[in-house]
Amino acid sequence: MRLSESLYQQLRQPCRIQNKRLRPFFFILYSLFFSFISVVFSACAESDGDEAQNEEFADWQARNDAYFATLEDSLSRDAAHWQKIKTYTKDELLIGPAADYIYIKVLESGSGKTPLYSDSVRVAYRGRLIPSKSYAQGYVFDQTYYGTFNRSTIAYSDNVASGFVDGFTTALQHMRKGDRWLVYIPYQLGYDSATNGSIPAYSTLIFDLALLDFGSL
Repeated sequence: MRLSESLYQQLRQPCRIQNKRLRPFFFILYSLFFSFISVVFSACAESDGDEAQNEEFADWQARNDAYFATLEDSLSRDAAHWQKIKTYTKDELLIGPAADYIYIKVLESGSGKTPLYSDSVRVAYRGRLIPSKSYAQGYVFDQTYYGTFNRSTIAYSDNVASGFVDGFTTALQHMRKGDRWLVYIPYQLGYDSATNGSIPAYSTLIFDLALLDFGSL
């Protein structure tokens, strides 16, 4: 037995109304589902990143202590190019622990006077961490230039000599215009037990540092 067209439409009408009322509910449900999936994938990616970083810098304090201890051997083997300089924050006449000193290797020599703590300085540098699993030369965490060091083309930074970590400021106060050094800073004269951006806590800081100018810039 067939239903009349009018009766059929009357019977369908409640279903249409019900479906229209359910549409917002299904839309919200789908939105919540996809939001949940996005959060799950983001959490997994973040977890993988944290795990990789933990592996990269495992036993980081001990590794940095061991690395810095080897610099004394470099000084002993090549005293003509290596120096050991006590931090400006401590009395130079008193013998202190290894963490009171930076080590430097002279790459190029300049001439003239050295900057004061309050002087403006023009510097070019590339900062690295000690070698690690993924970075044989050390992870580069900051630099004013890219590529090979070239005095005629490198980018530089103007700052006050006192505007850096203690180890960096110590090096600057012993450099002459034109000097270019490799500067090894123990974490105690860097960021110590604090993380700073991409620099993990307890990181020895290694700078290829050139003093281009200072004074009135």
